[in-house]
Amino acid sequence: MKAPELAKKSECVKVAIRCRPINEEEKKNGNRRCVFFDIQRGEISVRKLDNKENEAPRIFYFDRVYDDTTKQEVLFKESALPILNDVIQGYNGTMFAYGQTGTGKSFTMTGKEEPHLRGIIPRSFETIFSLIKGTYQTNFLIRVSYLEIYNEEVRDLLSKNEKQK
Repeated sequence: MKAPELAKKSECVKVAIRCRPINEEEKKNGNRRCVFFDIQRGEISVRKLDNKENEAPRIFYFDRVYDDTTKQEVLFKESALPILNDVIQGYNGTMFAYGQTGTGKSFTMTGKEEPHLRGIIPRSFETIFSLIKGTYQTNFLIRVSYLEIYNEEVRDLLSKNEKQK
């Protein structure tokens, strides 16, 4: 393994970015895409739509890039499953969704009822319990936190009291 590959493989924090499609209301308002993807290179470029001054796009690099056509299953297998495999080996794992309101965090994390639209959380539970089901020589302790930080307030989304902060 080459040195850059080894360094990248051993990093503790990996950053994946996913962009949601433009919704119908945005299309009606004449909004257009200004973010473009190079999935293979892990690159996102942001361009001004009215670029009268011919400015170069702003380019950002990430460990993984998912465009607005990426299926839930693909995102899960590439970004979440490696974390779960490490967790089963006894390591701690965290999956963290961050972004502005309306950017698709809830869809990515929880998804919808339809099997192909399920998000990272239901797929993770299914995977964890499936992986430990046939393991008889190891004891597992499973702890889960599901928190929302909004307007500098933290809410436990697993709490029975929805109002508790």
